[in-house]
Amino acid sequence: MEQPNLNYIKELAAGDVTFEQKLIQIVKTELPDEIATYELNISNNAFAKAAENVHKLKHKLGIVGLVEGYDLAISFEEELKLGKNDLKEQFDIVLLSVVHFINDL
Repeated sequence: MEQPNLNYIKELAAGDVTFEQKLIQIVKTELPDEIATYELNISNNAFAKAAENVHKLKHKLGIVGLVEGYDLAISFEEELKLGKNDLKEQFDIVLLSVVHFINDL
């Protein structure tokens, strides 16, 4: 399974440790709220709203270096727009790995 990493953040920061820390802090601050909103919308079968949540979350996946996770989010977002959630379990596993990664930073 693909593992989150800081490679993309380090690339964006180009050696600027302060900028790198700001990016990490943004992810640490925004991710829990975005996941909570996504989970609420999924539990309420509000798939259109959940698709919007996944759209936001996919960018966080990209920031923590998850190329496959980003691609999964794109597929899941489109699926949700069609009123389905077959990819939910896979997407939730990716989210959990990101949460653990971010919490350990």
